[in-house]
Amino acid sequence: MSIVKEVDFSSSPEPREPLPMNVWLDDGDSPADVIDALALSPFATGTQPWSRSTTVDRVKLDAATVPSGGRVLRVAQHSDGHESRLISGEGWTLRVVRYSSRSATFTVTATSEELARSVLDEATRNAEDVVGKDEEHVAMGFVWLSDHGKRRSAKPITTSPWDGIRPNYPRAAKERIDQLMKITPQDVNGRLLLLHGPPGTGKTTLLRTLAREWADWCQVDCVLDPERLFNNPGYLMDVAVGCDCPDHDEEHRWRMLVLEDCDELIRAEAKQSTGQGLSRLLNLTDGLLGQGRDVLVAITTNEDLNQLHPAVVRPGRCLSQIEIGRLAPDEAAAWLNASSGARDGSGTASGGTASGGVAGIGPEGATLAELFALREGRGLAAPESTASTGLYL
Repeated sequence: MSIVKEVDFSSSPEPREPLPMNVWLDDGDSPADVIDALALSPFATGTQPWSRSTTVDRVKLDAATVPSGGRVLRVAQHSDGHESRLISGEGWTLRVVRYSSRSATFTVTATSEELARSVLDEATRNAEDVVGKDEEHVAMGFVWLSDHGKRRSAKPITTSPWDGIRPNYPRAAKERIDQLMKITPQDVNGRLLLLHGPPGTGKTTLLRTLAREWADWCQVDCVLDPERLFNNPGYLMDVAVGCDCPDHDEEHRWRMLVLEDCDELIRAEAKQSTGQGLSRLLNLTDGLLGQGRDVLVAITTNEDLNQLHPAVVRPGRCLSQIEIGRLAPDEAAAWLNASSGARDGSGTASGGTASGGVAGIGPEGATLAELFALREGRGLAAPESTASTGLYL
């Protein structure tokens, strides 16, 4: 069964004849869909011809989003935290959609541009839940493409200072990571950060710490669907290029897009397997798309350097290119000694000493993940496999 409702705005104070507006509803529509339709009606009919909208990445749970003089007309709530509200005032209509990720979209229609701007400003004033700086957390954004376009959610993530995790990395990489952590905007030369090495060596942990060390000048966003990002030009423009809107008055900061485990995008045969994905990545880091945009791209991969596309690793492309490898046997033994000593109050690991070696550490050394397993008393035997899984499973 369908319900056809004609929305009549003939009582509007506007002197012109309103446009017709029909809304078709059936049992496939939800209450939130009704709110969407009602919110669009004043704009579609022309009674409120001005519209402004914005997204707040992380909204306070108790944020007061009803502007003065506003009246809540409809509320549609879902058990997962998704909520839509329709609010109306003299000459304006506001739709507020809160998502389970705690982000929210605010859309205002009004009889004038000035009124739309003022209502939106009041609705969003002090609504954002800013992640404060502390010793253990840093704000990181998570970006993905939804059915309604680009979405972003900011989350506080646990992290540690570089000095606290420095012993987790091999001596061959420490000096280069030291330099990376100290980079400032004036030092940026190259837009691509490439971290490569076996799985379990701490590449993701390193990026979390980098977000902390660069927090004063760079916002780090993790792209959850990188394969879609570089195959969808519109999505790429929204994420990487952003908006030069005059009312964006927040402090200017660099942005770093994190793409984890993007082997297929940058390996030698990427051009054949991903089409234009590699070209768009290179264009963002060293081409017309990236010109005038303070955007960095960080990629982690398990591939050997000689397996990567030569255009990715050519001189001048990378801000930094670091191999995060296994800890050598003596480094691994020292790590276990220090870690176990910190846990039991002694200075010696149960499996041996740094000079005598530690049971379970072979001549090739160990990854950070393997050391944690040894510390917890778990073995390192890998399951037998006859098929290549890319070392992810």
